[in-house]
Amino acid sequence: MQSITLRFLASHHTTSPSAARIPGGTVLRWVDEAGFACASAWARGPCITQFVGGADFTQPIRPGDLVEVHAKLAYTHESTLSLAVEVRSGTVQGGPLHDVVHCVAAYTAVDADEVPRTVDKWVPETPGDIALAQRVQAHLEAARAAQ
Repeated sequence: MQSITLRFLASHHTTSPSAARIPGGTVLRWVDEAGFACASAWARGPCITQFVGGADFTQPIRPGDLVEVHAKLAYTHESTLSLAVEVRSGTVQGGPLHDVVHCVAAYTAVDADEVPRTVDKWVPETPGDIALAQRVQAHLEAARAAQ
């Protein structure tokens, strides 16, 4: 599976009862869960998180909002799967969902001993997929260079 979308209601149990917004760390956990599900499905086995970054929050998620977390495979390389992840939210009564955060995530496929193993190659073919792969790759290279 080259993409996955998780949809759910932001729970009041995620934060204190009086809080007006869902914490950013919780949103990043959702990003990692969607990325992990997408990567593990493509790899047909377990993956470990290698990197999640570039999260730029544009608006808060409120308890009770409808949340959509979309993870899409951008490219693969040997045992690594790189993805773009988007989070959107809005009221459960309908209307448009609004962008909350876009980020990049990378996972490594592993065997039962957590040794990296090769995955099927995914090659972007459409102009949109090629552009996405280039953006994700550029972001990951910039993050490595900054370390």
